[in-house]
Amino acid sequence: MPEGSPAAAWRRFLAERDQHAVEEMDKPDCDPAALARTYAQFPLINSVVSRWHSTYTEYIRPLLSPNQNTTLLDIGCGGGDIAIALARWAARDRMQLSITAIDPDARAIAFAQAHASRQGGVTHASPGMVFRRAHSSELVREGAMFDVVISNHILHHLSAEEFAGLLADSEQLARQGVVHSDIARSRLGYALFSAGTLPFFPGSFIRRDGLTSIRRSYTAAEMRAVVPPIWRVKSARPYRNLLLYSPAWQHA
Repeated sequence: MPEGSPAAAWRRFLAERDQHAVEEMDKPDCDPAALARTYAQFPLINSVVSRWHSTYTEYIRPLLSPNQNTTLLDIGCGGGDIAIALARWAARDRMQLSITAIDPDARAIAFAQAHASRQGGVTHASPGMVFRRAHSSELVREGAMFDVVISNHILHHLSAEEFAGLLADSEQLARQGVVHSDIARSRLGYALFSAGTLPFFPGSFIRRDGLTSIRRSYTAAEMRAVVPPIWRVKSARPYRNLLLYSPAWQHA
C-alpha cells in the first residue's frame, strides 16, 4: 500500500498522542458565552460518553453507607455535572455522601455553583457539597483527606509532570480509592464522535474540543506505560480508560 494512500494516512492518524493540541475552553480568552454553553451541555455529553452511573455502581456505591458519611473529592470538576449526579444517585440510594468539587478555573467554579443552586434537591441530596477553586496540591498541603477521589476527562489535559503530580496528590488524598476516568484514543471513537456530534451542540466547544481531547488522549497501553505499578488501568466502554488506585493494594 503506497504511503501516500488514504488507507495509509488513516492508519497513521491517531497513531500517536497529539500532546500539543489545545482545547478552546482551556484558553483564558475563549468566548465566555460559548464556554457557558459548553458547561451547560456537559451533562448530556457525559451521560453518553463518560457513563459515570456504571462507574458509580461498580466502584463508589459499595463504599457508601446509609448510616456513616462518605467523603468524595472531584478533581477538575468543570461545570459540576458529575458531582451533582453522584449526589443525586447517592441520595436515591439513601446513602450518605459529602462532595468537595475543585477546579483551578474560576469560570468553571462560578458556573458549577450557579448550576448547583438551580438544581432542585441537590442541597438536600448532599448538604456537604462544596465547589472550590483549587488545585489538588493545595489540598495535600492543607492535610485534607477524602474517602474517594475521582476525576473525569482531565488526564489528557495534563503535561507529563502534571500527570505524575496528580497521581501523587491522589495517593495522598484518598483513604479508600481513586477513580480517574478518561477518554481512550481510537480512530473509530474519533469517527463516531465526529459524526454523532455534527448536528448538535451549536454555539459551544463540545464537538471541536471533544475531537481535540481524543487526539490528546492515551490508549490503555500508553497509560499503563506511564503510571506507577500500584495503579491499574481498566478499559471500559465506550472508548474509556479507568485509572484505579487503592491504598490497600500497597499491602497486597
